[in-house]
Amino acid sequence: MKISIVIPVFEEEDNIDPLVKTLLGVLKNSFTGDCEIIFVNDGSRDRTAERIKEHLCRSPCMRLISFKTNAGQTAAISAGIAEATGEVIVVLDGDLQNDPADIPRLLKKIEEGYDCVSGWRKNRQDKTWSRVVPSMIANWLISRISGVRLHDYGCSLKAYRADILKEVSLYGEMHRFIPIYCSWHGGRVTEIVVDHHARQHGRSKYNLNRTFKVVSDLLFLKFMDKFGTKPSHLFGGFGLFAFCLSWLCFLGMLYLKYFRIPEVSFIMTPLPQVAVLMIVIGFQSIFLGFLAEMLMRTYYESQGKQTYRISEIVIGGR
Repeated sequence: MKISIVIPVFEEEDNIDPLVKTLLGVLKNSFTGDCEIIFVNDGSRDRTAERIKEHLCRSPCMRLISFKTNAGQTAAISAGIAEATGEVIVVLDGDLQNDPADIPRLLKKIEEGYDCVSGWRKNRQDKTWSRVVPSMIANWLISRISGVRLHDYGCSLKAYRADILKEVSLYGEMHRFIPIYCSWHGGRVTEIVVDHHARQHGRSKYNLNRTFKVVSDLLFLKFMDKFGTKPSHLFGGFGLFAFCLSWLCFLGMLYLKYFRIPEVSFIMTPLPQVAVLMIVIGFQSIFLGFLAEMLMRTYYESQGKQTYRISEIVIGGR
């Protein structure tokens, strides 16, 4: 089994040497198959790329991809996945907080038949209120919304079967949602407890603002899962709801007009405006659903994509 280890790095010059030394030691002692290490330099302005190049001549299994500008962790991981040639792809942070010694344990789970194995930083070595607590809230929300129960979506240390990953297009902060993609496409997902170390060099690139970006990406992901192939169901349903609300307002107007005392007239309420507004919103939602439906059908048909995945085909008599 050939494995590819993808390591996105951004301004981690002081961590490269100890990371390479530790990683090569783990691979030498615990892995006998073919392997490749792909560093993705995400537009670092320090000497991160130079430090990696110093190891390339001594380690033919290593490769370096450098971005011209900083594109974000998701883009770096996506580039590494596109270049990977292994049957199993392991993603590892380049800040030495993930322990390379956990990689063999991830691979063992893959050999047991899982398609995605996620690390769980059970004893996380980060600041409690700025990192750990927001992460716990985000993980709870992601698990509730997606239906895929994991304790630590933010842990970059994960192993995937390559055939699952190659079908995933990543945008925004969606690299952490790959286990969800995998589960929704019929893959087996599990997690194991991994070691986590406090950062020794450099500074963290994470902040609270990233939590809100993650939630926004999650809502979009949920929309694509439920309505990606049938958006008119969502927009059309909301349009019908608006029509029903408009009728309720209209009936309320009739009630006030003919069954209440004259002093209480429907023109003294916002009901007429609400009724007209709901009719307009209803029509707009339905036609927006039609447009979204045409766009999605164009997307699938122009790229030859299917809305289903075949597990196997069995032919009788062979």
